[in-house]
Amino acid sequence: MKRNLNRPARIAMAAAVLAATGALTVTFVTSGGNGTADAATSLDQYVPIQQVQPNVRAPKPGPGASTGRFTVDCGTNGNGKFSPDNPVAQPGIKNGAEHVHDFVGNKAITASSSNADLDASGTTCRNGDKSSYFWPVVRIDRSVRGSDQVKQALARTQPMVVCPSVRDRLPAVPARARATVDRLLTELDRLTADANQRMTASRGRIDTRLNKQILDGLRERRAGLTMRISSLIGGRAGLVSLVDCDVSYDGMHAAMHGASHSTATPAATPQVQCPTVRDRLPGVPQAAVAEVDRNLDELDRQISEANERLVSSRADAGNAVLGPLRAKRVAVLDRIAIAIGRHTARPQGLAALATCTLNQAPATPAPSTSALPDPQGPNLELPGNTGGIVRPAQVLIEYRGNATGKVVPMPKFLRALTGDAKPTSRGPANARAGWTCSGFTDRLSDKYTVCPAGSRVQRVHDFPGCWDGANIDSDNHRKHVAFADRTTGACPQGFTAIPQLRITISYDIPRDVQTRGQYALDSFPEENHNPFSDHDDFINVNSARTMQRIATCINKGRNCS
Repeated sequence: MKRNLNRPARIAMAAAVLAATGALTVTFVTSGGNGTADAATSLDQYVPIQQVQPNVRAPKPGPGASTGRFTVDCGTNGNGKFSPDNPVAQPGIKNGAEHVHDFVGNKAITASSSNADLDASGTTCRNGDKSSYFWPVVRIDRSVRGSDQVKQALARTQPMVVCPSVRDRLPAVPARARATVDRLLTELDRLTADANQRMTASRGRIDTRLNKQILDGLRERRAGLTMRISSLIGGRAGLVSLVDCDVSYDGMHAAMHGASHSTATPAATPQVQCPTVRDRLPGVPQAAVAEVDRNLDELDRQISEANERLVSSRADAGNAVLGPLRAKRVAVLDRIAIAIGRHTARPQGLAALATCTLNQAPATPAPSTSALPDPQGPNLELPGNTGGIVRPAQVLIEYRGNATGKVVPMPKFLRALTGDAKPTSRGPANARAGWTCSGFTDRLSDKYTVCPAGSRVQRVHDFPGCWDGANIDSDNHRKHVAFADRTTGACPQGFTAIPQLRITISYDIPRDVQTRGQYALDSFPEENHNPFSDHDDFINVNSARTMQRIATCINKGRNCS
C-alpha cells in the first residue's frame, strides 16, 4: 500500500498527529497560511493563489543602494543528483534529512564532503560556479491512505538526539594531545547519552519545548568542548559545523517501513561508502602532522572524485569506480603509515580500510527495523515520502543587492539556510512562507498553492543577505548570517550586506493534481509534508574572482550572468 496522502487523508493524519502530541500552542506570523506550527490546525493545506493577499513588499532603495542582479544557470537537476543527505545542517550524518533533496551545482557533495572536496568537484553550473544549491523534492501521489498508521507509528516512537560525529572529522591529532582529545570526545558521547535519557520523557509525542531545552543546552556544552579540541590540535579544524544536534523521529520509519515501497529496484543516486580513517589513527608525532593531514585530505578528495563519477555515469559503477579507488587508497594509507613510522611505531592494519562499497539500495526491501534507509525504487521513495518526483521546469538562481548600501563579496565556503525543515518539532521561528504561482509573485503563502490555468506552481526561497564579517558557519548554522530588515533593508548592527541569494523553483503540475491536493513536499516524518517546512540550503564555492564579479555587478546596478 502506498504511503503518501492525498489532501483529505493528509489533513486527517495531521489531526491524528496533533492528538498524539498534545496541544502545540506556538504560533507564527505569516500570510495566507494555517497560523500555527502544526499543519494539523488547518482544514486545508492548499489555497488558490487568488485568495492570498499581496504581501511581498521590497524596501525602497536608498541613494547608495546596490540594485544589480547576477543570475546563474545550474540547470534543473537533469543529471539526477538526488540524496537524503543534509550537508549544511547535519554534516557527516548519512541520510540525515530523511527525505530526498534535489541538488544542482556541485556534483560531488555528500554529507561528509570537506571544503577541499567541494573545491575539487565539477559542477552543473554553466559559469563554473561550484556552489551547492539543494532543496526537498516535490512529489505527485494520487493514492489514498488512512491516518491510523502514522498516528500509531508516532505513538511507538522514542525521539532521539542525533549529533554529528566529531571524531570522524578530525585532522591528525598530535601525540601530545591524543589522550586529552580522547577524553573530550568521550565527554561529547556522554552528553548525547544524557540528552537521550531526558528525551524518554517525550516518548510517543512531539514536545517542542522539551526539544528546545535539550538542544539549546547540548549546543552550548558541545560548543565549549569542540572549541577545546580545536585549540589542542592547533585550531586546524573548523569544528563549529559539527556542534549542532537535532531531534530525530526516524523510529517512525521503522514502524512504517514494511509497506512503504511498491518496488525495491535500486535507483537512488549511489554514493561511495568508505571506512573512516581519521578516528583509527594513533597520536601523530608533531613532525608528521602536516604530511598526515595532506594524505587525509587526499583520501577525502578521492572519495569526492568517485562520487562525482557516479553522478556523471552510473554504468558499471562497481568496476569503473571502486576498483581504482581501492588502489589509490592503499597507496595513500601506506604513505600515512610511513610518515608516522619515521618517528614512532608504524601503525598496523591501515590497509584494511582501503576497500569501499556503494550505498545502492538492495535487491530486496530493507528489514522493518532499518532506520534512515536509502531511497528505493524508480521513484527514490522513503517511508512516508512516496510518489513520482516532479522535476522542476525551471530553476532561477539570482544574487541581489541591498536597499541601503553596497555589498561585499561572500566568503568562500559560506554556509546558509533559509526556512526550517522542522517547524513542528523545533518551533516555527525560522520557518518562512515561500509558495506562490508564476504571475503572482507579489504574494507568498505557507500553504501549497493552487494556480490558475497557464500559471506554474513556484517556491521562492530568499536567503539571508547579511554576514557577520568573520565566520563561514556557526554552531546553529544561522547566527553568522542574518536577514535584512523587511521595512528598511538595513542589516542588523555588526553585520555587512552580501549578495542576497534568491532561488525560484517552478513546476508544471497538472491542475487537477493541484485542486485534489495530490502534490506535496518531501519532509521529515513528524512534519507529514507540512508546506511550512519548506527550506533550502547553500554552500558558496564560487571562486574569489567570480564572487568579486558578482558583487561588482550588483553594486554597479547591472544585470549580469
